[in-house]
Amino acid sequence: MPSLASSLSDSVTAAAAPLGLVDFAPQVRRSEHADFQADGMLAAARTLRRRPRDVAAEVVAALPAGNLVAAARVAGPGFVNLELTDRALLAQLADRLGDPRLGVGTAEADVTTVIDYSQPNIAKEMHVGHLRSTIIGDSLVRILEHLGGTVVRRNHIGDWGTQFGMLIQYRFEHPEPPATTGTATMRRLAALYRQARAAFDSDPAFAERARRRVVALQGGDPATLSAWRDIVAESTRYFTDVYDRLGVRLTGADAVGESAYNAALPDVAAELAQRGVAAVSDGALCVFFDDVRGPDGTPTPLIVRKRDGGFGYAATDLAALRQRVGDLHADRLLYVVDARQALHFRMVFDTARRAGWLPPTVPAVHVAFGTVLGPDGRPFKTRAGDTVRLVDLLTEAVDRARDVVAAKNPDLAGAALDQRARQVGIGAVKYADLATGRTRDYTYDPDRMLALAGNTGVYLQYAHARIRSILAKATGVEPVVDAEVALEPAERALILDLDAFADTLTEVVAGFEPHRLCGYLYRLAQTFTTFYERCPVLRADEPIRGNRLALCRLTGDTLRTGLELLGIEAPDQL
Repeated sequence: MPSLASSLSDSVTAAAAPLGLVDFAPQVRRSEHADFQADGMLAAARTLRRRPRDVAAEVVAALPAGNLVAAARVAGPGFVNLELTDRALLAQLADRLGDPRLGVGTAEADVTTVIDYSQPNIAKEMHVGHLRSTIIGDSLVRILEHLGGTVVRRNHIGDWGTQFGMLIQYRFEHPEPPATTGTATMRRLAALYRQARAAFDSDPAFAERARRRVVALQGGDPATLSAWRDIVAESTRYFTDVYDRLGVRLTGADAVGESAYNAALPDVAAELAQRGVAAVSDGALCVFFDDVRGPDGTPTPLIVRKRDGGFGYAATDLAALRQRVGDLHADRLLYVVDARQALHFRMVFDTARRAGWLPPTVPAVHVAFGTVLGPDGRPFKTRAGDTVRLVDLLTEAVDRARDVVAAKNPDLAGAALDQRARQVGIGAVKYADLATGRTRDYTYDPDRMLALAGNTGVYLQYAHARIRSILAKATGVEPVVDAEVALEPAERALILDLDAFADTLTEVVAGFEPHRLCGYLYRLAQTFTTFYERCPVLRADEPIRGNRLALCRLTGDTLRTGLELLGIEAPDQL
């Protein structure tokens, strides 16, 4: 179903056809001075060597009078301001109300996207640094799938390397009681890891035993592999618990650790060397770049294989990329990783293209994001200076939300209160993150993010619940659209905002920017508030009441769908 902006663009293009322009593509967007404004006439006038206002006047004169455009006029140096008919707006309202997809198409139907996000490390607790990758990645997954795309989720976990030989050896030398499951077990495992690291750094004899354990792990020693699998399983159960709390779609099946690519690494190195992409430098296999140099001007390479024959992150990332394109047939690769890794991914992508593993038709995008800051404007830490555990952050948000919900609804108690607190608290954390442009840092402020006013997830949840309350009171009255009714300005504004939902999702995907959907939903909730203040719904006579109930229904459905695409629940009551 085309949006009103799309339909107007087609009309303006048809009106400009007699001018003989080639590839004329007007941009039609909302305007403060009309329903929409069309540009493109300035560029057309340069091509035709005519005055822009004269070109715009010819387009206005050629626009067909009918059900879509009520009035068109030349504005400014050569823009076209467009007013739509009430009939066209009401027809669009009826069409979207009757469409289960609310007018959203399936533009991604033929696209397979592999998206890499979250990326925790085995034997380490998830911390605030994992929050943005997990939430942004989950939102993009939901939006791409909603647009009909095939999405392959990849949780590229750190589960291989020297640290595991160190940890396994320490566990063998310091046996533990039988493990339980859950957060407590993971904290004990993380503490054990810190003890193993301390022993590794201070005891040369232990360090040597740990290195031999790495060799045993890589060589497939049964006892070592069994211990490694136990550590991975304990960590995976913990990750699953955190993802369940967050309400994201990652599962154990989406976790593909570094170890999964271990067997492919020698072939990756050999192929890069054979194709002349990589060369040995000071004993290491490296890829060099003309424009990547260190502060002293010397080339900064991507090290594929180290001097000692070991492989690092670059080799693993290249093996994963090759597999995702070659075996999973990805049409697009997304890596939701913090901005500090920009140079690494630039070199990995460049290397893969030079090797022929990343065809020109397959975009690889580093979906970079900024840092979560504390009240002091620095990366968020505890008072003791430690990294904030993600579970602790989520627990605090839910506890604070319980107070907000209880104050708003004193009769709610027990399991119902716990459920609502979780919906509001987790939603508040997600929305505060997603509403921030992903490349920007933001300050974690639970008081602000749980506010009932302003651009918060709670405000949107409350707006949705209020609409459901209005509809619940309209017992026995169906929201039927009558296209012959004249519209009030607030009704027109709401229809126009509702119509922008599909175009907004297109904008989100164009830049992989979920904050654009947040901004849209916030504006929609504000526009609805203005509509409700100025246009009585339940007290209106028919057929006006039917139209206004239709506006309520479509607004509620759009808010709910939009919040779900952000991974936020929209309860019918708050």
